[in-house]
Amino acid sequence: MVKPKKRLGQHFLTDQAIAKRIVDALEPNPGETVFEVGPGTGILTGYLLEKEIRLLPVEIDPESSIHLKQKWPELNDQLIEADFLKLDIDQYTTDKFHVIGNFPYNISSQIFFRVLEFRSRIPSVVCMIQKEVAQRIASPPGSKAYGILSVLLQAYYEIQYLFSVKPGSFFPPPKVTSGVIRLTKNSTTILPCDEQLFVKVVKCTFNQRRKMIRNSLKSILLHLDEDFELLSKRPEQLGVPEFIKLTNWVESQLTKS
Repeated sequence: MVKPKKRLGQHFLTDQAIAKRIVDALEPNPGETVFEVGPGTGILTGYLLEKEIRLLPVEIDPESSIHLKQKWPELNDQLIEADFLKLDIDQYTTDKFHVIGNFPYNISSQIFFRVLEFRSRIPSVVCMIQKEVAQRIASPPGSKAYGILSVLLQAYYEIQYLFSVKPGSFFPPPKVTSGVIRLTKNSTTILPCDEQLFVKVVKCTFNQRRKMIRNSLKSILLHLDEDFELLSKRPEQLGVPEFIKLTNWVESQLTKS
């Protein structure tokens, strides 16, 4: 039995029915590559091996890796013993790939930023994370939960909150409820604005979310001489199209100065 390690944020899912629901929510085409992030004891791995896919589990914990290889000897050539956040993806595939996993709560945001890095190559993601974070990502504009990850992920993905999972479905039980979400790539390949500036504007405004955008943008624009309709709003009131509009306006101001 693999011992859960606190430093790795390990809470192993033990409910087979939930594991199957998570795997069934991912619908890759036959032969496509799927990275499983942090397989742990392999509860999802067993169901993933039943699919006609090229499965690449990525596991940072040596004890879990030994367990997985013993349970499924066929994984010997497929199991990647590494940190997904630092993984050289191109070493394993230069094509499109899907991502699935029960993400450790403490690094889930970092995993999503990694997904954004490879957004042109990731058609879908199915994952279980802290319910609060899952709801935040799926939240529409106007919601208190709506934030940085909501905007950045919704710019490129359709997001569905699928179902919640109670602490009793894990060993050891976490102190919070979990949520399963699915990200499906939308038709956007490139935003009609400077994408790096878009990220900067979203982060800058939400880092001071109680302020009007006019005030939070002062770290990017020292002088806000011109009036602009979105400056009097707060960031949670803006959807992706409005943030694109704001980014283009900010860029026009930067080129003036």
